[in-house]
Formats: sequence, structure tokens, C-alpha cells
Amino acid sequence: MESLANLESFVRSAELGSFSAAARRLGLTPAAVSRNVAALEANLKLRLFHRSTRSLTLTEAGERFLLSVRDPLEGLQGAIAGISGGEAEPAGILKVSLSPSFGISYILPMLPDFMKRYPLVRPEWMFENRRVDLIGEGYDAAMGGGFELASGVVARVLAPAHLVAVASPAYMRGRVMPSDPSELSGFDGILMRSLNTGRLEQRLMRNAAGEQRAPEQPATIVVNDPLAMRAAALLGLGVTMLSMPDALAHLESGELIRLLPAWYVDLGPASLYYANKTLLPLKTRVFVDYIVEAFQRQRLAERFAANLG
Repeated sequence: MESLANLESFVRSAELGSFSAAARRLGLTPAAVSRNVAALEANLKLRLFHRSTRSLTLTEAGERFLLSVRDPLEGLQGAIAGISGGEAEPAGILKVSLSPSFGISYILPMLPDFMKRYPLVRPEWMFENRRVDLIGEGYDAAMGGGFELASGVVARVLAPAHLVAVASPAYMRGRVMPSDPSELSGFDGILMRSLNTGRLEQRLMRNAAGEQRAPEQPATIVVNDPLAMRAAALLGLGVTMLSMPDALAHLESGELIRLLPAWYVDLGPASLYYANKTLLPLKTRVFVDYIVEAFQRQRLAERFAANLG
């Protein structure tokens, strides 16, 4: 059985990139941390680090081992801290995947209060436009829409995922407002090419009566990121489809205007995904509860709904 000191020396050295920095974090000498890591490598019969006078980097085996051992180590340390303190307290690295625009605009501002409530939880938040393999990549949670519910994963619905057609007032000046999605074909289109399929994304719009229309926007400008679509619309370059979270602040400020207010694209729900474990780590459980409570308190589900006027 490997010692906790050896494992902790390895994990902290990998996270911080040096034995010296790990030693300062652990309250040890750099020589002691180096000896612990060397003992771990000897016991595993694997080289975990590439060492040089200037750098300390993980080998391929070291990267795999770090993914396998970091969360269990954090959980064990949290359990030890909890039992020694008389009661459990959320602790450990909280690895979460979020889209850059939504995560930075709405979830990151919640972080100061969350960290004040749970000071032993260490956020490791990845802002990325992709659907991660929650379990395979070692994430505690992910937020977004369209994830496949793999075995062992559950979804907590947070809000609807709606897109709306928007443009800047400057672009629409002198133009006739469209009354039907089909009329968007007469405007410059700002479209996104899917990184997954390589295709231009043309969305089907619907209204409250259940009618559906295909806008068939021309591909005047093509980008590969929602933030670039929004920036292009703000520059007055055409009409684009934005998610309500991405558009909301600019609609409220008047920098963008919503075209076809009775029509929207329904992508299904935006959800919070996490592993369906009977003994869900306390750090994950409090994060899920915190996010759900924040969405309710800020009425984000209502604000993100394009079909509520």
C-alpha cells in the first residue's frame, strides 16, 4: 500500500510544476518531496516525471497516474479533515466543465461566495466549447446542453436553451423588420460552423403555436465561436442566432435588438450533469445545490426563456 505522503508529494509536484513549490505547500523540504516521489516511482516501477535543471514535467505514465489518483486523494484528505474536525466539510478539487461565454458571465461571478462558504474546496474550472466525457475525463460536473446521458450520469435541468435572432440597431437602421423567419434570407447572416460536423448550423425556429420555419440565412460571415458571432452582430455586420444567456445583457442595454420576438430556436434544456453515485462526494453535492439555488434566486430560468415575452 502506497503511503499518503508519497502520493501527496507526487500530486502537488505535478500541479505546481516543481518539488520546491510542492515543498512550500506541504511544509516539507524540497529534498523530502523529491525522496517521496522517488520512492513512489520505485514502488510503481514507473518514471512519473521528466526531470531537468529547469523543468519538471509529467511522463505519459505520470499523466495517467495523476488522473487516477488525484480525486481519490482529495476525497481521502477531505474525509480525514472532516473526521478530525468532528464533522464532514466539503473539500478537494472541484473539476467542472463550462462553456466560456455562459460560464464566465454567469457562473464565475458566483465563485467568491461559493469559496467563502466552502473554503476547503479548490475550483478547477475548464471553460471550453465541447461536450466532455464526464466520467472518463475525471470531471465532477459539467454545465450545458445536448450531453448524452451515459451510464452513471444524471442531469439536473437548470433552464431552457433557447436561441433568438438578433442584430444591432445600426444594422437594422433603414431596413424593414422581418415578420417571418423565412424573411431572414434577405439579411446578411452571421453563421457558425460546427467544430464537430464541419457543417454550417442552420436552426429551425418555432413559435408558441408550435409552427416551425427554416430561416435559411445566407452565410455572409462564418465563424466557429458563439462569442465571435455576438461580437460580429455588435459591430453591425448582420443577423445572427444567439443563446439567450449570450444575448441577454446586450438586449437589455439596447446594443442588440431581437428580431422576430414571437420566434425562437429550442435546443432543449440546459442542465447540470454529474455522476449518479449513491455516495456523491460532498464537494459535488454542495456545488449542485449551490448552483440550483442560485438559478432560482436570480430567476435565470425565466430570464433565459425566449418564449415568455
